[in-house]
Amino acid sequence: MDLAEIWRVMRRRWYVLIPGLVITAALAAAVHFFVPVQYQSQSTVTLLNSKKATEAFDGNPFLSTQTSLTGMADGLARNLNSDGAVADLKALGLTGTHEAKIADNALGPFMWLTVTGTDRAAVLKSDEILTAYAQKRLDEFQTQQSVRPEAMIRMATIVPPQEPEAQTKSRIQFLAMAAALGFVLSLVATFFVEARKRRRGPGKHRPDPEEEPASEQEAQSPEPEEGSAAPASRTEESAVERTLAIRRPPSWARSDEDGPADAEPKAPQPVTASPITAEPLDEESNHGHRPRTGQ
Repeated sequence: MDLAEIWRVMRRRWYVLIPGLVITAALAAAVHFFVPVQYQSQSTVTLLNSKKATEAFDGNPFLSTQTSLTGMADGLARNLNSDGAVADLKALGLTGTHEAKIADNALGPFMWLTVTGTDRAAVLKSDEILTAYAQKRLDEFQTQQSVRPEAMIRMATIVPPQEPEAQTKSRIQFLAMAAALGFVLSLVATFFVEARKRRRGPGKHRPDPEEEPASEQEAQSPEPEEGSAAPASRTEESAVERTLAIRRPPSWARSDEDGPADAEPKAPQPVTASPITAEPLDEESNHGHRPRTGQ
């Protein structure tokens, strides 16, 4: 089925297509108004060596990096995403959802702390709570292992919690899905109705004006214009031919001088009415007697 045929079907079944498109528009509007906008705030932290480990570098923690710090960052991120941490954060006032993970393409023990929610101000505050809680959990881990304060791993904030930004990607995806689904269902309903109409046949329903066969339209011949001669009907022509065939003399009564050319039938000549004239009969053939007037 080409595009022209699809367009014709859509025009014929507009009473199915248009309500479907209206419902699609209403569905997209509902997604726009009832699906809230998501806001996201993110901070970046890093783990630093202890004061004792940086003595060889004049106390500069950024000059002393170890592989163990990256492992500690991964363990801390997993703990912050656990159910126990979620319960603690909600008790501290965190709203929305949060996530802690090692930064993408990180060359050191860098972590991303992200909070997502529908309230811009609450998202920013929740990210600040998450950043402080991460520092607290790092100290608790080392305290449980009886690590001396001068040997404890420290945490530094590289990027503080940022102003929340609207996340429109998911909302646009929902709008596109709703519009595409509604449009596809409208087309399916349109072609379903078209298929049912064609399956019933012309005897079960009144066809549309565009579906009328060409033979019926051609059968409606235009009326002859005024002054033009109407064509003779087939019945009148057959009556004239029968009349001429009766008036044609039999073959035995024809003259032998006609030749073979007379054997071919001649074109029918129009019958003209002529007055009946009484011709005198040969007296010899009637033995000298004239026929009576009634004969």
